[in-house]
Amino acid sequence: MRTVLMILFFVSLLLPTANSQHRPEIHCKHFLHGYPYGTPPTNDLIIRSIYALSSNDSTKLADWVAYRLDRDIISGPQRTRNWAPAPWLDESETLEPSPRHGDYKDAYGIISTDRGHQAPLGSFDGSEDWYQTNYLSNITPQKSPLNRGPWSLLEAKVRDMVEIYGVIYVMTGPLYEREMPSLPNADEVHLVPSGYWKIVLYSDESDYIQSSAFILDQESPSSFPILDALVTIDEVERRSGLDFLWELPDAVEDAIESNLNMEWAEAHF
Repeated sequence: MRTVLMILFFVSLLLPTANSQHRPEIHCKHFLHGYPYGTPPTNDLIIRSIYALSSNDSTKLADWVAYRLDRDIISGPQRTRNWAPAPWLDESETLEPSPRHGDYKDAYGIISTDRGHQAPLGSFDGSEDWYQTNYLSNITPQKSPLNRGPWSLLEAKVRDMVEIYGVIYVMTGPLYEREMPSLPNADEVHLVPSGYWKIVLYSDESDYIQSSAFILDQESPSSFPILDALVTIDEVERRSGLDFLWELPDAVEDAIESNLNMEWAEAHF
């Protein structure tokens, strides 16, 4: 019996515990100190030249989109919104853009909802791959006052920061904290977000990180002040269920994520 117990003990050491985690190292220019961790294992990770995203089979939307912006990418001619199906995803895994029978048909007229970019079209005018922002995997149903108001202004402020700092990292995604009306003509099961989060990061040559995080509700009016949406990264983690900056030492990560960083935010937003 003692021998059996010893064998079971040593076998237990080889098995994963509830607290153990194996997080794959994914090396990508769009990630700063780790990708957003915590999405369902059935998600599709898609890495493109101008962004990376994790597409959720159940919601039919991306749980997060991450992208790196520099001055060359944001500076270019104005581009057009030519909606396109998402390459590499099956039709059953994403919403569809067909103008006559697409899932967003009549969404603006019936529930005042736009096709809202997560990686914004206007931030990739200078990239030859700008059209990838119009793939439906990068689009979410976003209320028009939010999409055309504070969300658009927040994206413009980020572009202003790129002109100042040279390179800015962004992570953004949806929240599902209450039930929302579905797209009126969608022919597949999906979820409409109740709000959105965005994390803006800058890292200097010494790897000193500045950050700002925001949460905006779907019902935010077009005049909603951006700074009123300022939160800590800890708050985004709590409400999204994702883990950010996890490749940093714990003490450094905790200091950044718990800091509202109001002075830096007031300077730029």
